Amino acid sequence: MKRREFITLLGGAAVAWPLAAHAQQQSMPVIGHLHSSSANDFATFVPAFLAGLKEAGYVEGQNVAIEFRWGEHQASRLPAMVADLVQRQVAVIVANTPGALAAKAATTTIPIVFGSGADPVKLGLVASFNRPGGNVTGVSFFANDLEAKRLGLLHELLPQAKVVAALANPSFPDTADRLRELQEAAPTHGKQIQVVNAATAREIDAAFASFAQRRPDALIVVTDPFMTARHYQLTALAMRHGLPAIYAEREHALAGGLISYSTSITEAYHLKGVYTGRVLKGVKPADLPVVRPTRIDLVINLAAAKALGLEVPPMLLARADQVIE
Repeated sequence: MKRREFITLLGGAAVAWPLAAHAQQQSMPVIGHLHSSSANDFATFVPAFLAGLKEAGYVEGQNVAIEFRWGEHQASRLPAMVADLVQRQVAVIVANTPGALAAKAATTTIPIVFGSGADPVKLGLVASFNRPGGNVTGVSFFANDLEAKRLGLLHELLPQAKVVAALANPSFPDTADRLRELQEAAPTHGKQIQVVNAATAREIDAAFASFAQRRPDALIVVTDPFMTARHYQLTALAMRHGLPAIYAEREHALAGGLISYSTSITEAYHLKGVYTGRVLKGVKPADLPVVRPTRIDLVINLAAAKALGLEVPPMLLARADQVIE
């Protein structure tokens, strides 16, 4: 199936089906898949979720149905979407961080499986990693633990850099903690962090335009679903402005970005599918410890480095999980 057709299918999942198909849907459990981003941005990860579901014994259209809801980067839309899923009495709600917070505020009975780069304990999604409690469990990307490491990698690549711009989405629930981690790590590497906020595509354009006056030596893109979705825009602007940048997800490096370091979103989606299947089989979320992906990838794009006039240190290059020539 072509990507455009797949995205169209996801985007139209809420459209009413013919009566026969609707009756078939009602005879099987329904998963409410809620995401604050858009189908266009995250549809490529859905197959990994479906593969995890299949591993747990569930195949969409055969013994489980899925209702997709996409917030299109508008958090204000999420409560109404959750209310609709609750009214439909879905068997489980699968969501990213903003969606999971909205779901938890709306129901204490429907199981919720989250995928989050934030600290789920700090956000109040679960009581602890080992004993989540309540009706919520899921997958933690533990992205907060990685912001300081990204700054360290940037220092290895650019030891002479002094001023590092941190591009961050202020509307994401965990952004403040991630920026705090960066600020605390900065003195260790002799860096000064300049925070620049952007929550829309237009604000990203404005942020890069401001770099002409700010003149940072490098850029670190603070991870969240919005920044992940804008990987083509971010990498193109960084290269256009000749600004060395480190990103979280490998999708940025694959899109032409210089370097990325992160857990695997694909693996996280697969784990969400497995956990969702276990919940459908009757396991209570309170009995499922929050799981963490085990794979952390360092991706270096040598073509981007060459375009920026940079030479990647051999020791750093040797540690890369993937090198893009």
